[in-house]
Amino acid sequence: MTTTTESSADANPRPVRLRPVHRDQLCWHMLDVERLIEDDHPARAIWEFVGRLDLGAFLQPIGSLESSAGRPAFDPQLLISLWVYAYSRGVGSARELSRRCEYEPAFQWLTGLDSVNYHTLSDFRVAHEQALDELFTQVLGVLNAEGLVTLERVAHDGTKIAAKASQRSFCREERIRDALARAREQVEALKSEVTLESTPRAQQAIQRARTERVSRLELALSEFEKIKGAKRPGYARASKQQTGTSITDPEARIMKQGTGPHYGLNYNVQLSTDAHASVVVSAAVCQSSPDFEQLVPAVEQLEQRLGVRPKQMIVDAGYCSRQNIIELHTRGIDMVGSWSYTDGRVNQRFAKAGVAAGFLPSMFEYEQSTDTFRCPAGKLLKQLGVYHRPGRALYRYGAKASDCRQCPSRAQCCSGSVRKYGRALVVTREDPIVSQYRARMQTAAAHQLRRLRGQVAEFTNAWIKEKLGLRRFHVRGLSKVRSETMWAVITYNLQQWIRLRWHPRVSVAR
Repeated sequence: MTTTTESSADANPRPVRLRPVHRDQLCWHMLDVERLIEDDHPARAIWEFVGRLDLGAFLQPIGSLESSAGRPAFDPQLLISLWVYAYSRGVGSARELSRRCEYEPAFQWLTGLDSVNYHTLSDFRVAHEQALDELFTQVLGVLNAEGLVTLERVAHDGTKIAAKASQRSFCREERIRDALARAREQVEALKSEVTLESTPRAQQAIQRARTERVSRLELALSEFEKIKGAKRPGYARASKQQTGTSITDPEARIMKQGTGPHYGLNYNVQLSTDAHASVVVSAAVCQSSPDFEQLVPAVEQLEQRLGVRPKQMIVDAGYCSRQNIIELHTRGIDMVGSWSYTDGRVNQRFAKAGVAAGFLPSMFEYEQSTDTFRCPAGKLLKQLGVYHRPGRALYRYGAKASDCRQCPSRAQCCSGSVRKYGRALVVTREDPIVSQYRARMQTAAAHQLRRLRGQVAEFTNAWIKEKLGLRRFHVRGLSKVRSETMWAVITYNLQQWIRLRWHPRVSVAR
């Protein structure tokens, strides 16, 4: 900016002269692409790490070959690096990623100032599920070789991530069938309909859109049939919530969100994190809400990827079923977790059935010599049978119906629904492995280890949701959701490698 000085006596000062800003012009600049980003920029680390991996599985589907016609394909190393760096910046949209390749220095450095169409980026993200799974295994192999994975102590936890479907897309069975019938009619009508105003390309687009809608509705109907067939008595409350499915993402399931009473369309993401350097060593996505069913598959996946079983698994109370305790003990894995005591809930059920406090199961006296129980009113309960369940045996004892019918305390002892039978009692006798586990979980060392689970497993879940922005999936369908989960955990692991290995090495070199 240039100015002119005037004397105070001048009555008509000349205006100040300023340099104008011209944005309506095109300019040529000399640009050194290599110097667009610093030497210690994370994009350089990602490019270096991906270049060390075997990307043959991504090259096999490419049809563009040397000495033949066709446009050259993008290098998988570039596309992988773009997506990993994009997720590290919280970018999960293919359109946004393509747009940033036009102006953001790190993306420009990765592409070498080339432009990448968002269709190419979007298709690449979800078209290589098996190759991504193999890539994740290779990443773990590199981290293991650099001492970041030990499997001495692994924390496992699950988190619910919202599906890309609104609550309004959730429909009952009748509505899905009606919509499917109308969609099929529209497809048939379009085949015989000739529209002179529309071009053949536009007609093909309309036909494709309506056909895809029919496919989604058929998938929604088939998924609803799976839901009805999978209902279990133990999950009646959850089954009442899942009385339909989404026509946008039929494979998503209604799950409880957080600690409140809210339900929504989600996927259940299960992650195992090595406690040594907070590296994710196994990842899976499932449609079932209960967590305890996913612990053994996570251990099997971990062993398959690295060829070694973890020495210790730290979990929360949702995984501490008797079956899991015995299964991990059989595999030689030390399991650490909380134990949910249900005595209070059992007493609540008895109280709801009309049983007084003086006639709860704890008030019955056991006689070991005769293997019988005696109720507070003096009636004898003999063993009626035994039922074996994983980790426990259920012994059923019952009194004679005639004894209970004449008992003056019947109204306080027997449930109102019991008319023909006497008072029954079920005694659970746990497997010694389960009993030893419960005793061990009461020690101070176990309490200290359980606190470590939150620092490792819950930290990983929070990082993926907050730092990577994966609170809601950007794709639909179980297969595509699994692919996006792999992108997220690969990005997370590479960030740990950059922090613990690459940055210190670059700093020393500088």
